Amino acid sequence: MPRLTFIDTAGGRHEIEAESGLSVMQVARAHDLGIEGTCDGTLACATCHVILEPEDALRLGVASPEEEDMLDLAVGVQPTSRLACQIRVTDELDGLILHLPADG
Repeated sequence: MPRLTFIDTAGGRHEIEAESGLSVMQVARAHDLGIEGTCDGTLACATCHVILEPEDALRLGVASPEEEDMLDLAVGVQPTSRLACQIRVTDELDGLILHLPADG
């Protein structure tokens, strides 16, 4: 199983084995990491905003125009921001590091 590392707003690291096929949002919610995901992954909000390490952002490729539109609504957006509902866990994402942004 791929391992994902979530870094919370206090700097705490949460290393989690994630099932392939799930969204990163689903993984974070299952482990009570503070990702809301109000729209439940339908790309209608930005409450699952995460910030990737620059090298990890390159591994994912570019966000869709719809995801970019939703990111415009998020607080604290960075160049490597993504919506966790749009990232599917695969073996290739083993070692992915995701920062949980402050609420603003």
